[in-house]
Amino acid sequence: MLSPMDTDVVVALSVTIVIGYVIGSVPVANVVARRQASLDLRHVGDRNPGYWNAKETLGRRAAVPVFVGDSLKGVVAALAAVGVEAAFDLDVWGLAYAGTGAAMVGHAFPVFAGFHGGRSVLTFAGGAAVYATLPFAAAIAALSAAFGVSRSFAVGARVGFVAFPLVQLVIEGPYRTAATGVLMTFIGIRFAMAARAGGP
Repeated sequence: MLSPMDTDVVVALSVTIVIGYVIGSVPVANVVARRQASLDLRHVGDRNPGYWNAKETLGRRAAVPVFVGDSLKGVVAALAAVGVEAAFDLDVWGLAYAGTGAAMVGHAFPVFAGFHGGRSVLTFAGGAAVYATLPFAAAIAALSAAFGVSRSFAVGARVGFVAFPLVQLVIEGPYRTAATGVLMTFIGIRFAMAARAGGP
C-alpha cells in the first residue's frame, strides 16, 4: 500500500505527464505554415513538422515563430512540472525531466495533429534550459564557438548537443545526466524513424 507521500508523487507525476503531453501536442510548425503559406509541413520538404523543414520551406525569417514555439513547449512543460512539484510540496528533481519528456512525446506524436509530429529537438532544448540551466548555458556557448569557427549552425548544434551531457555530468552528476540521456535517446529514435520512413 502506498504511503501518502508516495501517492502524492504518483499523482504529481501523472499530472505532469498529462500537462507536458498536451503542451507538446500543439502543432506550432503546421499552424505557422498554414497561416503563412497554406502548407502542411507533413507533406512538403523532408515532411518533418518542425523548425528545420519550416526554415527550408518558408524561409529563415518566417520560421522564427516555429523555433520559438517549439522551444517554448519544453520551457513551459518543465516549468509546469516545477509548479506541480511546488503545489504538492515535493522535492522530486525528476518531475521537470518527466514534463519535458512528455512534451517531447507530444511533439513527436501530437494528439492535435493525427499523431504525426516532429523530432523534438527544440522541445528538448527548451526543457533543458529549465532543468539544467548551467549545462545548457555551457552547451550554448559551445554551439556559438563552433558556429563562429565553422560558420555552420548545423555543426554548432551538434557540438552543443554533445557538450550538454558532458558538462552536466561534471556539474550535476550521473543521475541527472542519465535522465538527460533518456531524453536524448528518444531524439535518436525519432531520427532513426525518420530515416527509415523517409520523413518524420
